[in-house]
Amino acid sequence: MTAGGSHLEAPQGRGDQAAAAVPFRQDTSTPHRHPRAHIAVLQGFIGSLMMLVGSVGTGWIANGSPMVRHPLVIALRVEGWGVYTCTVLLTVGAMLLVRSWLRLGQRLQGWPAGAQRSVVLAVCAWSLPLLFAVPIFSRDVYAYIGQGRLMLADQNPYTTGISVLENWFMLGADPVWAEARTPYGPFFLWLARGVVGLTGAQPDLSVLLFRILACAGVLLCVVYVPKLARLHGIDPARALWIAVANPLFLISFVASAHNDALMLGLAAAGTYFAATGRPVTGVLLVTASIGIKPITILLLPFIGLLWAGPRASWRRKFTLWAATAAISFGVLVLSGLPYQLGLGWTWAIVDSTPGYTGYSPSGFLGQQVQHLASAVGLPGAAMASVLRAVLQYAAIGLVLLLMFRGDDHRVVRRLGLAFAAVVLLSPIIQPWYILWFLPFLAVTGIRDNWQIRTLYVVITFFVIFGAQDQLSVWPFIELTVNASTIAFVTALLFTAYLMLLDPHTRHLLVHGGPAGWFGRRRRRRS
Repeated sequence: MTAGGSHLEAPQGRGDQAAAAVPFRQDTSTPHRHPRAHIAVLQGFIGSLMMLVGSVGTGWIANGSPMVRHPLVIALRVEGWGVYTCTVLLTVGAMLLVRSWLRLGQRLQGWPAGAQRSVVLAVCAWSLPLLFAVPIFSRDVYAYIGQGRLMLADQNPYTTGISVLENWFMLGADPVWAEARTPYGPFFLWLARGVVGLTGAQPDLSVLLFRILACAGVLLCVVYVPKLARLHGIDPARALWIAVANPLFLISFVASAHNDALMLGLAAAGTYFAATGRPVTGVLLVTASIGIKPITILLLPFIGLLWAGPRASWRRKFTLWAATAAISFGVLVLSGLPYQLGLGWTWAIVDSTPGYTGYSPSGFLGQQVQHLASAVGLPGAAMASVLRAVLQYAAIGLVLLLMFRGDDHRVVRRLGLAFAAVVLLSPIIQPWYILWFLPFLAVTGIRDNWQIRTLYVVITFFVIFGAQDQLSVWPFIELTVNASTIAFVTALLFTAYLMLLDPHTRHLLVHGGPAGWFGRRRRRRS
């Protein structure tokens, strides 16, 4: 079946050829191992082990965890040498994982038979140490414990913050969650309640169970990303390498245990079923994804288009859009009955979080407008706020345009672009948000030109950002140099090595970068 969901058809036309960066041809030969790929897998495994050790000294450990009373943990988190050692191990390990990912793609160049097995092996090997690491790059997983406790206490997390609970701070949650309503769907709250009920809110066991749930989402991506890629004539191994084996994905979804992993896995599975003639199953799976995190409500119009199939009349499209909405919203309404949750999850869609991040396009442009306007006596803050709002409305406009216009055989591509528009034009972008739309672009084609190089830059940037921004170092420890500064300098030095000294990644990042592009243009003109 094609992405349009009607019949078997290879990608046709210039647009599809442009999307199919690496066309997939079914190889019936016996899969074989790639020893050279195993070198990259081993190096990445070493990087993950380094992150595991480094996380003990700089990761987020709940104050109520018995780990904080272990002599070795105390030494690594209280002594300056321990903090510095763990900071360097965590940062170098993360950057080594970046290099291993790049080298794996190089070593599997051409994506021969058996390449998918090598990528799956890399995902498993690199994830295993992270599964047992102290939470790094984020401590949202401890907020999940608090929300599970609220559910057990018959409190509504959509109206009540975790500060009403006794001992909430000792269980590791960031104080910003104290009065905050949960932005998660009812299905995830059920899961959080189950986890806390099983563990008695013991923080270390709870983190492990939440990680297992996240790994279920990773597994769904491992299964359905290649399947979706085949539907679009894209090499499944390459799509899996881009979307799942990348270090930001594994750090965010395994080490940080974000529930976005389960959300995304269910969304990918639902999209695949809708694209292969099983639309009701697809709608239910996407609805389950919404029940984890409501942002994937964005997928429903495109699931309706997949249900309608190519060349469907507008009457059929509107009918199946209505059917898709009726099934999904009907299930979600019923899911609000247990524990009297109602439709509290809808606030996360209609009430956006205030503020912005400086590295988002919206946040960065808003800052520049504010500085320039204020310099000439204009209300810079108000003008920046208007600009950010305009960009958000522009994202909605792009979603509507992609819903109503476009090739019926490229609905999944349109879905990915719509998701990307919503994320990239939002004033707040967390590092793992780009992982929401990346699989849908990977399975429909990311070219080996500026597109893949942009991805290299973005992945590396967010790995560096997380390594220096999310370090748990107790404030009473006297350090000659701030741990975040050590992490930042270490990451920059490693990046300089990759770009200037490493003979493999230097060619990949620099010779194929802007200098290479301009060189090719000059040669063409001559």
